[in-house]
Amino acid sequence: MIESAANMVSASMGEVPRSGAVIAIDGPAGSGKSTAARRVALALGLHYLDTGAMYRALTWWLQEQKVDLTDTGAIVARIAEPKIEVGTDPRHPRIDVDGQDVAEPIRTRRVSNSVSTVAVIPQVRALLIAMQRDIIASAAASGAGIVAEGRDIGTVVAPDAAVKVYLTANEDVRAQRRSAELGDPAASVAAVQQDQARRDERDAAQLAAAADAIRIDTSALSLDEVVGRVVAMAQSRAVPRG
Repeated sequence: MIESAANMVSASMGEVPRSGAVIAIDGPAGSGKSTAARRVALALGLHYLDTGAMYRALTWWLQEQKVDLTDTGAIVARIAEPKIEVGTDPRHPRIDVDGQDVAEPIRTRRVSNSVSTVAVIPQVRALLIAMQRDIIASAAASGAGIVAEGRDIGTVVAPDAAVKVYLTANEDVRAQRRSAELGDPAASVAAVQQDQARRDERDAAQLAAAADAIRIDTSALSLDEVVGRVVAMAQSRAVPRG
């Protein structure tokens, strides 16, 4: 069973703007979208959704259950079993599987190298996209608003988002960032760059930027500069600061 966990959103987030705004931030791994999206959500007082964590959580669970990830039928037969809960407080985003906090294990190279294989399966995408849309719709309907980040938010999950941003960076910078993030001795920059190239190829169908998305190359930008640009863009489109 996969469900959102509204009660995982901190009641002490503070006053949130009653805008119901949806901000979509897409881009490949290492582009800086996850950290930037959280910071934008904090700056604007909006909720935050990391859609990639959902695919990672399901992939991690399948690995733990020793499901053969080369067998699509075996994967599809099991995807409704785990209870995946997603928290949307940008200060403390959580992802639980069957009550276990999996925020750390889903970020390992082991999961990173397999998640695209799982994420490309139509039944997996249908299941998780439906969940993502429910979370986004709930945040928008309540007036809380949300920053959702992933690979196809602006094109598939929330094509009507008020603000769409596509972050990118050159391959070397992306690999350096991912290597540092993984903190794995085996995850050298060279090894990560190879993994990254394979994953980009597998994810190509989901990596297309929305036609109306604003592209930002983060290669030479600091995190503060990236966040500042997205916040300014959001505010120019009447998304108030919380």
